[in-house]
Amino acid sequence: MIPKLHYISQGSSPEEHLENIQKACTAGAELVQLRLKKLSEKKLLKVANEAREITSHFQTRLLINDHYKIAKEVKADGVHLGKTDANPTLVRKFLHSWQIIGGTANTIQDCERLLDVQVNYISLGPFRATTTKDTTLPVLGLNGYTAITDILKTGTPILGVGGITTNDVTALLETGISGVAVSEAITRDFNTIRIFNQLLNASATAEQRHTFE
Repeated sequence: MIPKLHYISQGSSPEEHLENIQKACTAGAELVQLRLKKLSEKKLLKVANEAREITSHFQTRLLINDHYKIAKEVKADGVHLGKTDANPTLVRKFLHSWQIIGGTANTIQDCERLLDVQVNYISLGPFRATTTKDTTLPVLGLNGYTAITDILKTGTPILGVGGITTNDVTALLETGISGVAVSEAITRDFNTIRIFNQLLNASATAEQRHTFE
């Protein structure tokens, strides 16, 4: 089972990323993605090792964004691949069998390609425009998610991403996605992790109750 809430690390320096990962773990994050751009592999490996130490202490899962070789070396729980990153099929052959792979999607075609190569989850977005990621991709909104999930009908978890706040969760889950990946809203206030988890788990409870009736 992949956690329904992913915290994507944010910060103005590698040290701040690590501080925020520590805060997220302390606040109850079950999965953290280390997302550090424009850093040499040597420096990123050092930061990833420190992130692995922090997350291991809290028994929190760790994903590394993009750098699958580093994910393998630090024994992270997996890797998240962007649309222009390495091919998931090649990455799968390289990683340990227990490591998971997630992929970024914006369209139904993106999702189908990722399902064909059997990723473990799909991060679908952006839900709305966001300052944390430079992108020219079209914003999906609630209607965009519904249109895609209505066609896909997959058991692979689909996470919403892109400017999501606690106020969005209930409506997003009604579109058929199974969770959310959040950066900015959590970094602003790590106490929101508890609220996100409550909203996401409440939906799971409601689904189970519906199933058994």
